[in-house]
Amino acid sequence: MTAGQDVTELAVPGDPGTAQDAVAAAFARRTEPVRQLAGQAAGIAAAAHAMAVRFHQGGKLVVFGMGAASTDAQHVAVEFVHPVIVGKRALPAISLTCDVATLTAIAATVGVPSVFAYQIEHLADPADIAFGISPDGNCESVLAGLRAARSAGLLTVALAGGAAGGLIGAEHAADHLLTAASSDPRVVKEMQVTTYHILWELVHVFFEQPAVLGPGVLR
Repeated sequence: MTAGQDVTELAVPGDPGTAQDAVAAAFARRTEPVRQLAGQAAGIAAAAHAMAVRFHQGGKLVVFGMGAASTDAQHVAVEFVHPVIVGKRALPAISLTCDVATLTAIAATVGVPSVFAYQIEHLADPADIAFGISPDGNCESVLAGLRAARSAGLLTVALAGGAAGGLIGAEHAADHLLTAASSDPRVVKEMQVTTYHILWELVHVFFEQPAVLGPGVLR
């Protein structure tokens, strides 16, 4: 780069375009997934409403995901327990990915696919919400956790990417399935973060207008 040269005019290695072109292309890859996510507004609102009802009934949020999604599970849990917006109510939530000793013990004796299902069977209550995150929709342990949760009577919410894989199979593992329409794992991650931030926001909107939750649900 020479003195006075605009950085946006620099060529991108291995690409005939400029850095500015690369940035424009990066945003373009995200345009359709954002539109698709916005098109799920009704589904997102329905999931948030169902979650708010469960919270009002005394339930807690149980979040889980494998690999990079495990950090999303922790992100979701901490935002509900310790809201970043002053004045918002703290709501009970736990991440099943935080206890390494329990995770590895279950993996070693029962098997990795059961690391979430086992915890749900022993820690969750029927009034709770199971929130599974799978970037490709095919994570066996997340699917098993959601199935165990549904069998136990929990509300099940799932975030998945692409075509949602096994999450839209014959067993219909989740009551509410929200998808990020992209094959790019980075874009899926961004859409899922946006989705659970919107869910958090809407749950609190319902808390501020409890009449919309229907009779007999308030503690």
